[in-house]
Amino acid sequence: MIPDNHIKKGRSYPIGATVEDGGVNFCIFSQNAHFVELLLFDSPESQKPSQVILLDPTENKTFYYWHIFVEGIGHGQAYAYRMYGPYQPEKGLYFDSSKVLIDPYAKYIHPGPNYSRKAAQRPGNNSPYSMRSVVVDNSQYDWEGDLPCTHDYKKMVIYEMHVGGFTKSPSSGIEDSKKGTYAGVIEKIPYLKELGVTTVELLPVFQFDKFDAPQGRINFWGYSPINFFAPHQEYAREGKNPVDEFRDMVKALHKAGIEVILDVVYNHTAEVHESGPTLNFRGIENNAYYMTDNQNNYTYKNYSGCGNTLNANHSIVRRMIVDSLKYWVTEMHVDGFRFDLASVLSRDEDGVPLKNPPILWAIESNPVLAGAKMIAEAWDAAGLYQVGNFIGDKFAEWNGKYRDVMRRFVKGDEFIIHDFMDCIAGSKRVFEQSIINNTEKRNPNRSINFITCHDGFTLNDLVSYNYKHNEHNGEDNRDGSNDNLSWNCGVEGHTENSDINHLRDKQVKNFMTLLFLSQGTPMILMGDEIRRTKGGNNNTYCHDNELNWFDWNEVEKNRGLFEFTKKLIKANLTFRVFQKEEFWDEHSLTHPPTISWHGVDFDNPDLGDRSHAIAYMLTDQEAGEQIYVMVNSYWEALEFEMPLCTLDDNSKTFHRVIDTDLPSPRDILPLDEAKEIKEESYIVAPRSIAVFIAL
Repeated sequence: MIPDNHIKKGRSYPIGATVEDGGVNFCIFSQNAHFVELLLFDSPESQKPSQVILLDPTENKTFYYWHIFVEGIGHGQAYAYRMYGPYQPEKGLYFDSSKVLIDPYAKYIHPGPNYSRKAAQRPGNNSPYSMRSVVVDNSQYDWEGDLPCTHDYKKMVIYEMHVGGFTKSPSSGIEDSKKGTYAGVIEKIPYLKELGVTTVELLPVFQFDKFDAPQGRINFWGYSPINFFAPHQEYAREGKNPVDEFRDMVKALHKAGIEVILDVVYNHTAEVHESGPTLNFRGIENNAYYMTDNQNNYTYKNYSGCGNTLNANHSIVRRMIVDSLKYWVTEMHVDGFRFDLASVLSRDEDGVPLKNPPILWAIESNPVLAGAKMIAEAWDAAGLYQVGNFIGDKFAEWNGKYRDVMRRFVKGDEFIIHDFMDCIAGSKRVFEQSIINNTEKRNPNRSINFITCHDGFTLNDLVSYNYKHNEHNGEDNRDGSNDNLSWNCGVEGHTENSDINHLRDKQVKNFMTLLFLSQGTPMILMGDEIRRTKGGNNNTYCHDNELNWFDWNEVEKNRGLFEFTKKLIKANLTFRVFQKEEFWDEHSLTHPPTISWHGVDFDNPDLGDRSHAIAYMLTDQEAGEQIYVMVNSYWEALEFEMPLCTLDDNSKTFHRVIDTDLPSPRDILPLDEAKEIKEESYIVAPRSIAVFIAL
């Protein structure tokens, strides 16, 4: 029990729980609360508080900030709040003193063994079943001189991965205590190094509510945050502090030269719709934290598709988001962020898109964040699509148009050739308005090119299924996208047909080849390099099982594709033509252009609506590089005319390094084994790609 004379007034900054000399300063924002109680617990597992401290509104409140200083406590102290005020949902007020609330600024959240989402949802006291905030003293951690790991976009290959799913499978071969943890990722760093990726983009690691899922299922992906500062506790080993466990992982990745980007969800929270659980924001100051419709009884506006929308351009929420980003950069040494449904952040408090959104400019201009990468998923669930026109000079963008165009062309769609050419050459037409608007010359590497990501089919399933198969999600196959632009190559799902399996193998390699031989920053999905399958389920967010786990047995089974991907990554990071920071030149009159387009007849591309074949030449005269790519998405073999080398050093000739129709290891050859092509033409098999390099 803390004696009264050890409880002081405290101050209104910093927000959250801050360890200081002799104790901890607590501060929380609430404009409309009448009273606030600070609850102290002997441990995060304690069902009841050991002490309840009332914050006096005349003594412990400055403007809208409630604060108190408690002597004699420190790092590891478990705490929570109760807020007293009006419960008037029709006015957007949800104060309920029976609910124990976690601190929005907590740096560590412990769900506890008894956490119940339903208890936070139904009337009555939920203290035995609530989460706990835990005080963290960041000064105790030894970073051992760790510094940010910064790669220019031009030298990046992104690997989108799930912390838990990467090592949770029994096939991972690591000790049980590390499976599915930050420590487990450390164990598999040699695999990432061998593959050659430079950057891991981690699916959400903010503390999330795993019970925000259909009955009997688990929210596994983590797009259900309850806090924006605390690393997810279940990714730490049992009994370990998740803050330090996360830092250990970042430090180890940095030592290996791999930078860390977080997938951050600042668009909604796990409190979902009006009848959802009261965990923190709703019970602290609902109308500040969420977009509400004051013309319709303050019901939630839902631009996230998840029941609520964070009110990101409210001054309090804007500060919290920026504080969160700064914390992850300064205290957790994160190198960048990918913003889930980033277009939500461009909406004002009424949901209207803004030309100059305050939160996005606050992120863009903050000096603490100047060195951190910012990547936008430039759309939201309500139809606002801003790919190619997102604000500012700093944000890179997930190029959803690249994904769709590549899928359509490789599977043989018509009316797509011009879009395909644009995507190969950096998507200049996609980003045309951004190029016009920006004072800085747009770097084409700020286009994050991808074929697949966590949301949707894996690369294997993209070539194995025509339709989604989400029955196991418990929503009668209604969830997930119906428009996958996929093709099963003749049979739905698994088959023993060798011809179909060969075709699927080719299509996977075709996608990989185009991804790494396009201008822009490539991103691959965890496991695509070993043909990971989710059984045709394109929305596996609610499965903590093999559907989301990396199967390490497949690494050797699909070693050929792994080596193929590994060599493509090396080529992308080695050849200078892929490192250019301006769009590839197509119209040079004084020297060979960076990119030129051809067809089965050299210098005569078929640009008709029904074209299924194209070739392109990549040239970097200064580096002495010339690459020729023949792409045949037609269902019959085509004979392409071979080009002549046009480099200043005219002694070079073209050698074949890739033919996706050939089996491993002949499908991709090291340069010293590449076959010189002396013939005047090369036959490219149906639905295949051949690549030649001047040597």
